[in-house]
Amino acid sequence: MNADFMQALDTISKEKGIDKEILIVAVETALATAYRKNFGTSQNVEVVIDKESGLINIYAKKTVVNKVESDILEISLENAQKLNPKYQEGDIVNIEITPREFGRVAAQTAKQVVMQKIREAERDIVYNEYLSKERDIVTGIIQRRTKTAVFINFGKIEAMLPTNEQVKTEDYQMNKRIKVYILEVKQTTKGPQVSVSRTHPELVKRLFEQEVPEIYDGTVEIKNIARDPGSRTKIAVYSKDKDVDALGACVGQNSHRVNAVVHELHGEKIDIALWNKDIREFVRTAITPAVGLAVELDVEAKLARVVVSEAQLSLAIGKEGQNVRLAAKLTGWKIDIKSEKMAEETGYIKNKESYFNYNANNDKEE
Repeated sequence: MNADFMQALDTISKEKGIDKEILIVAVETALATAYRKNFGTSQNVEVVIDKESGLINIYAKKTVVNKVESDILEISLENAQKLNPKYQEGDIVNIEITPREFGRVAAQTAKQVVMQKIREAERDIVYNEYLSKERDIVTGIIQRRTKTAVFINFGKIEAMLPTNEQVKTEDYQMNKRIKVYILEVKQTTKGPQVSVSRTHPELVKRLFEQEVPEIYDGTVEIKNIARDPGSRTKIAVYSKDKDVDALGACVGQNSHRVNAVVHELHGEKIDIALWNKDIREFVRTAITPAVGLAVELDVEAKLARVVVSEAQLSLAIGKEGQNVRLAAKLTGWKIDIKSEKMAEETGYIKNKESYFNYNANNDKEE
């Protein structure tokens, strides 16, 4: 240990972002352990490293007592006062015991400790970097796969995409670039562990934030998302600026923006509905691509009764009930849909004011 070693610690401290004091304390602690191990002693020792010269001193710490019962841990008051008359019973005396042959052990131990601290610091840097990206999306490269997970390389770390977070219709090919949503970042004994998802609804939200500036800057807000991963997603959007069309902003010119998201989701269909505090209006837009002719609310049951044309009944319900199921999840209301003919025959809609007014082109007038 010498001045060159201390300069090396300075360099490591700056390059790796590790406090030099932390390195010195860690080396001192390790050297105390190494001394006891190599010299077979149970002494209470303290190692002190001079921060300028790198010189090592090892001290045996002994308690001042009137009657010595352990030479290793205690020193008599008489002998202590020979060293310094100010010592009193109960004080701790430091007696230097630095062995000449300790240099080689010290150098090896210091190197091991510093390398370990560097590894720990690098793990912490990676951990903090990806912890800041938790609940966000990151692009990586598919590295390998097992029966339980796909592993994605982010460069500094490998993330795990477990089976239950994979989209069944997606093919996770090796060396393919992929965007994933970071679910959780944990610090483990083996280093940071990152878990990611391709099924999480927030993945869709983050993708829209990347494609739609109005969402990124907060002008347009995604109020809710209902997703059937790999098949269909519904999002409810709202514009905080009356001059900004939320639907148009999300779709983009020639559907460029929404198509970019669809492409990233490998063809997953996306329905964009306008959020409205008027639940009737919200339900009507939520069943898109079907057009609702009437919506009547049963507030107590939190049920929306919806009427559509005969031709659009199957579209409104969707394959295996997918469309109405996602619409219900999006709005938070149970939705029951019937055709116009069936509704008239059964008196399904009791209040005629529940019907929306349309012009000849079947577009909403009011």
